[in-house]
Amino acid sequence: MRSHRQGIPEATVARLPVYLRALISMQERGIITVSSEELAASAGVNSAKLRKDFSYLGSYGTRGVGYEVSFLVYQISRELGLTQDWAVAIIGIGNLGHALANYGGFASRGFRVAALFDADPALTGSVVAGVRVRHADELESAIRGLGISIFVISTPAPAAQPVADRLVAAGITSILNFAPVVLNVPEGVDVRKVDLSIELQILAFHEQRKGGHALPQAGADPAAPDGGGKTAGGPAAASPDRSELDSSLIDTGIPS
Repeated sequence: MRSHRQGIPEATVARLPVYLRALISMQERGIITVSSEELAASAGVNSAKLRKDFSYLGSYGTRGVGYEVSFLVYQISRELGLTQDWAVAIIGIGNLGHALANYGGFASRGFRVAALFDADPALTGSVVAGVRVRHADELESAIRGLGISIFVISTPAPAAQPVADRLVAAGITSILNFAPVVLNVPEGVDVRKVDLSIELQILAFHEQRKGGHALPQAGADPAAPDGGGKTAGGPAAASPDRSELDSSLIDTGIPS
């Protein structure tokens, strides 16, 4: 079957790993075939969208039978490039870097942690998850020698952009960024950003509303029982100056 990779929309690509996770779970439970409705429910999408996504792969299922789970696992894995070995490196071996290096999900999905780097000389030579930590000065030579394809940045924010610049200059075109900063990279370099603080802020937004703690409308005094902007004892409270707001709550840094 010829590859449909070039014509797959980005939104579909983003859903393929979700489908794959659901399918692998079904495969582990011994499920042979699955309907589009069942798989869509497991993946959290509607069945029409799922069928459209699979049409880009050239997979249409069988009427009255559904999709063969094992074939879909292979097909999606192939389109995502998971049927080959990918050498991954992590730079920034603090608490997060340690956790990422020890994450078992990399190996089970075709990603091999080939190298670890840190700028702290005290960490050089230590072993994390069976991999020796190299000094950051070795970045360029290790990229060439180990054939690293994907880099994970888990450094502090100030170090992330200089590291990214070095990676791009060394030929790396795929970066997973955990640092709390938006990286500026040239066209042709793919950066996926994971910002845990942003995700927590979004959850806090929804949790606040689930608890009935909706924010007051602009100009309204939350203490006023009639919502009219005045309390029984005084004038309306002044609206907060935007300049006094924590900028991290305004500029999320999510790339468009």
